[in-house]
Amino acid sequence: MPPNTPMITARGLSKTFRVAEKQPGFQGTLRHLIRRRHRDVAAVSGVSFVIEAGEMVGFLGPNGAGKTTTLKMLSGLIHPTGGELSVAGFRPERRQRAFLEQITLVMGNKQQLIWDLPPLDSIRVNAAVYGIDAMETKRRISELADMLELGEELHRPVRKLSLGQRMKAELLASLLHRPRVLFLDEPTLGLDVTAQARVRDFLADYNRRFGATVLLTSHYMGDITALCERVLLIHQGQLFHDGELEALTSRLAPFRQVRLELQKAYPQAAFECYGTVESHQEHQVLLLVNRERLTETVAALLTRFPVVDLEVNDPPIEDLMRSLFSAAAVSDQA
Repeated sequence: MPPNTPMITARGLSKTFRVAEKQPGFQGTLRHLIRRRHRDVAAVSGVSFVIEAGEMVGFLGPNGAGKTTTLKMLSGLIHPTGGELSVAGFRPERRQRAFLEQITLVMGNKQQLIWDLPPLDSIRVNAAVYGIDAMETKRRISELADMLELGEELHRPVRKLSLGQRMKAELLASLLHRPRVLFLDEPTLGLDVTAQARVRDFLADYNRRFGATVLLTSHYMGDITALCERVLLIHQGQLFHDGELEALTSRLAPFRQVRLELQKAYPQAAFECYGTVESHQEHQVLLLVNRERLTETVAALLTRFPVVDLEVNDPPIEDLMRSLFSAAAVSDQA
């Protein structure tokens, strides 16, 4: 791949599926057998973006928006209906060996490890598939196991591992060939908070050590905020935002949350001149304050009220994303 060439380029990427239409019931089944009807469903439509080498990019959208379909096209599992696509200098749909050695696709709801065998056995099979010699395989397993905090778990049957341990073993198996491009589809799906944090730390560390390019989908916004400075937003198969997460948050939320704990209770009316009162419970008050007036408002609150504790935060990003996708849906219907 020539220097300064983007790692991933998509131009007008589209995918349309032809699906059969069938009415319910016995008569519907007979009609379906005699005269089958079809319709075209556009899963992805005209998506374009560029991702540079070493970037970690979040790919967000509601269920059915086209995220997984896009990742499958990027990894060559399905062919695009239209548009141009380049990953690591290759056309993914050709599935060349040299291309497959550069990428990996990890899906949180799928597994490659053999259920009744220890992960180490499946990992060694992967090493043989990629032609990695025994000494190098041992070194890479040791390195990745240390990064993932895996030890004895590699020697137990997969069915006896917790979900978090299984996901970390899946990552080790998927990254053994040291890919330059990681397509991660819900890698922390179903994990508890501690396991999610460990997987995030590992991915950030892997990116730093090997300069890997990462495209990550997740319904846990903690994954995105912890790992990605840039986000792509997709809705009903169309990309409608490509930019910095921080800039998007500022645009969506021109206010901050100010949480107050007071020595004594005050009526809600006492706080309404400082911002929007989100909640008011005796000594606890939560205000939404315009970002431009934040400093003067906090100073005024500290002067007027006996404040025990004060905390300033951005509104939860999950709420911002939910409102954004809801607005996009309303716009599509208009």
